[in-house]
Amino acid sequence: MEGWRGMGHEGSVAAEEAEELALAVLAVSRLFTAASLRSLASVDDSLTLPQLRSLVVLDRGGPMKLASLAAALGVIPSTALRMVERLEAQQLARRVPNPGNRREVVLQMSARGRAVVDEVMRRRNAELCALVEHLPPDRRPALVASLRALAAGVEGTVEGPDGALEAAGGSGEAHAGGSGDANPGGSGGDAYEQVRRVGGLVDDPLDPTLAGGMPSE
Repeated sequence: MEGWRGMGHEGSVAAEEAEELALAVLAVSRLFTAASLRSLASVDDSLTLPQLRSLVVLDRGGPMKLASLAAALGVIPSTALRMVERLEAQQLARRVPNPGNRREVVLQMSARGRAVVDEVMRRRNAELCALVEHLPPDRRPALVASLRALAAGVEGTVEGPDGALEAAGGSGEAHAGGSGDANPGGSGGDAYEQVRRVGGLVDDPLDPTLAGGMPSE
C-alpha cells in the first residue's frame, strides 16, 4: 500500500489536508479533555471521568431506566449497572421506584451528585472559555459550523453491502429519557448530539487508559 505519497497530485493534497485537519482536531480534543480531568480532580479526585459522564447524563435526562442510561452512554446495560453501583456506593446516585410503575426502578442523582456535577462543570467551562479566547470572535462561528458539518457528514453515511455509501439508519438509538437498548459502537445517530448528551465529556483519543470510557470505571 503506497499511501498518500503514491497518489496523484490532487489526491496527495487532499490526503495531506485531511491529515492536518485530523491532527488539529485531535490536539484541541486533548486540550478540552485535559481541562475536564483537571476540573474533576480539583473537586473530587476519587471520581473518574466515565463516572462523571454518567452523572451528567442523569443530571440532564432526569430519572431514567438502566437501559436508557446505557443507551445514552453507548454501552451495554451490564456495564452501566456496574457504574451505577459505584455511584451508589459514593452516594452520588440512587435507585428509586418508578412513579409510573412501582415494579420498576429508575436511576436518580443524589443532592451530593448534583453538587459535584455543578462544581466540576463550572470549573471546566471556565477553562474552556479561556481556551476559546485564543481564537478571534469573528472566526468562531465558521469553525463551529465547519466541525458540525464534518461530524454530520461522517455520521450521516455508512457503507452498504455493495460498497456504496448510503444514509445511516437512526431508528435504533434511544435518547436519555427513552427505553431503547444501547448500540455501542454503532454508526447511526448524530455525533454532535451524542457528545452534547454527555456534556462534552469525551475521552482523550490518544490515551489508551481512557479509550472506550466505561471500561475504566
